[in-house]
Amino acid sequence: MTTALLAAELTTTSTGEAVQFWILGAVAVLGALGVVVAPKAVYSALFLAMTMIVLAVFYIAQDAVFLGVVQVVVYTGAVMMLFLFVLMLVGIDSSDSLVETIKGQRVLAIVVAIGFAVMLIGGIGNTAVSGFAGLDAANAGGNVEAIAVLLFIDYVWAFELTGALLITATVGAMVLAHRERLQPKQTQRELAARRFREGERVTPLPAAGVYARHNAADVPALLPDGSFSELSVGELLGRIGRDWDHTELGLREPGGDDARKDRR
Repeated sequence: MTTALLAAELTTTSTGEAVQFWILGAVAVLGALGVVVAPKAVYSALFLAMTMIVLAVFYIAQDAVFLGVVQVVVYTGAVMMLFLFVLMLVGIDSSDSLVETIKGQRVLAIVVAIGFAVMLIGGIGNTAVSGFAGLDAANAGGNVEAIAVLLFIDYVWAFELTGALLITATVGAMVLAHRERLQPKQTQRELAARRFREGERVTPLPAAGVYARHNAADVPALLPDGSFSELSVGELLGRIGRDWDHTELGLREPGGDDARKDRR
């Protein structure tokens, strides 16, 4: 009778837990889908951070406070900074190559994905069939001590391989970002002489606009007629920055000109 009551308590979910699971679970699934379908790598990284934070909330809700804190500090903090570090080094405006440089990598990726799915389904099925110990039994000696036993005794090789993978990713990002200089770097004097010789713009480019309420690099400078100068904002900032208009900057629109310049 006592065993049946304990089993009923383990399988009973409160209303608060159910609401939390269905709301945050939906947010986690949307974040995971956003990682895959986002058009830009920066958006994918932000969706991944959102999913990791939701997982941390799940850990804390299951009384695994240490694991939830580690999820935020290590994965959402350190690993996400690694991803953003790679994006900054490689370049967020670089187009992806559609040509496979390594033959068979798509087939290998599909095989690995299927193997991972089989392992995940097998692990969940094994737990569902054989049952689970419960949080009280798992944290009997302490939550931190139980995690230490799993990481450094039971799954030490998987933990070490994960660390090696992260180190390899960091080194690979530095190798991809490194560019060999084929000729000496030109000085400002040489660049100015080349601009005169090739008939390019000999004066410096106009600086970005500075206004009382907006001091940003993507705010365009004004020409004498009151229109925006497209040369004052770089090509990359023109694509990822705001498309300002005169009303937002508190300026009067120039007569006869378009109030909004498409710099993208």
